[in-house]
Amino acid sequence: MEHLVTSGVFALDGGEWEVDNNVWLVGDDSEVLVVDAPHDADAIAAAVGGRRVVAIVCTHAHNDHVDAAPALADAVGDTVGAPVLLHPDDRVLWDSAHPDRAPDGSLADGREITVAGTVLRVLHTPGHTPGAVSLYAPELGTVFSGDTLFKGGPGATGRSFSDFPTIIASIRDRLLTLPPETVVRTGHGDSTTIGEEAPHLQEWIDRGH
Repeated sequence: MEHLVTSGVFALDGGEWEVDNNVWLVGDDSEVLVVDAPHDADAIAAAVGGRRVVAIVCTHAHNDHVDAAPALADAVGDTVGAPVLLHPDDRVLWDSAHPDRAPDGSLADGREITVAGTVLRVLHTPGHTPGAVSLYAPELGTVFSGDTLFKGGPGATGRSFSDFPTIIASIRDRLLTLPPETVVRTGHGDSTTIGEEAPHLQEWIDRGH
């Protein structure tokens, strides 16, 4: 498992914010899966090296998670491509970032993607966006949570296409049910564990964000 950080602009609802995004790579010396493609296709392609990219999985379609996805796919794709995968409920957000290029495939709850012998299971965890997903890799003891769960609470829900009760339900029912030692590798900032975050669910509900 490898990690790099890219920096750029998140734009939504007429606002813009400078952000640092986590990019996660899962695989071995011959093949790799990329979790999110923010800002800098060249930097991510350099981290991929010459490995075959099984897929570029978008945890959701806010521009700061998908803006480099088509360029990355073009840079690292071979004869079988490097398919960009997205949950269809986020297509409206994708189209605002990439109106002339569709994702290559759809993510669905329960889908399993295998890379280098490691299975990652798609968990549909809406709330931050309608099509937000997390990727659970039980063999690695980790879940890639995108912007659904962070160290200290849920992802933001005060913008278009987001909903606080929905993200709380996703976290409570889909993520906090994972083993407490599971490492949560987030879309921004530091990693945490399910066990660290689970005791604070009611605090998040009470504060309302």
